[in-house]
Amino acid sequence: MFTAIGTYMTRMFDQIGGAAQMVRSSLFWLTHSRFEFRQAVDQSVTIGVESLGVTALTSLFTGMVLALQAGNTIGNIFGEPIFVGTIVTFSLIRELGPVLTSVVVSGRAGAAVTAQIGTMAVTEQIDALYTLGTNPIRYLVIPRMFGFMLTMPILTLFSNLFGVLGGYLVAVYALGIAGEVYITDITSFMGVRDFMHGFIKTFVFAFMVATVCCYKGISTRGGAEGVGKSTTGAVVTTIVLILVLDYFLTAILTAFGI
Repeated sequence: MFTAIGTYMTRMFDQIGGAAQMVRSSLFWLTHSRFEFRQAVDQSVTIGVESLGVTALTSLFTGMVLALQAGNTIGNIFGEPIFVGTIVTFSLIRELGPVLTSVVVSGRAGAAVTAQIGTMAVTEQIDALYTLGTNPIRYLVIPRMFGFMLTMPILTLFSNLFGVLGGYLVAVYALGIAGEVYITDITSFMGVRDFMHGFIKTFVFAFMVATVCCYKGISTRGGAEGVGKSTTGAVVTTIVLILVLDYFLTAILTAFGI
């Protein structure tokens, strides 16, 4: 048992150290070389634009089910559904919007990034980049990290919008709440501080997802089987870290009054 625990801990800290070295190298090349603008734009389209549909659909139905559950629960307690707009909006903008967007992007774009870089690693294309005098961190990692950092906050904005819209549709057409009341519940209690609480989280999640997925891809070994293991490991790791980081970020931001 102790051997297994020691082996697991050694492997975990080895991966953390490798990811930290990759981030350090990314910062170095970002300030000492030409930025791959075309690659960054292509990755932004792949990560952001192509993830918009599934993100919007997920958030729309999340807002709908939040409104339905809140309306029925509050209706059973107080006799009528009140503050449904407030509950839906606070839940989405402060927590569910950033978390669900990060999970969806991790499962869709993060897995694709890991599989793409991992395939290049096992087919020795990364070694070929070294031979050609091109650093893989500058050419592969930095554009993808830029794509995640740029697009995930924008996707979160759309996620919040569609979630609130879904809650509005259910509140008006299923619960019989006036649309003006739903909007008033939002504008009366929601402030800029609440919006920033969730928006700040998105940048941390984006950096974490980009780091884990790129490192898992670069460190892939073992052919096609290794690519599958790296992709699965990247998705599972990012989803777990999103939930773990969400708690600590919430505690820190709340302590600072955000």
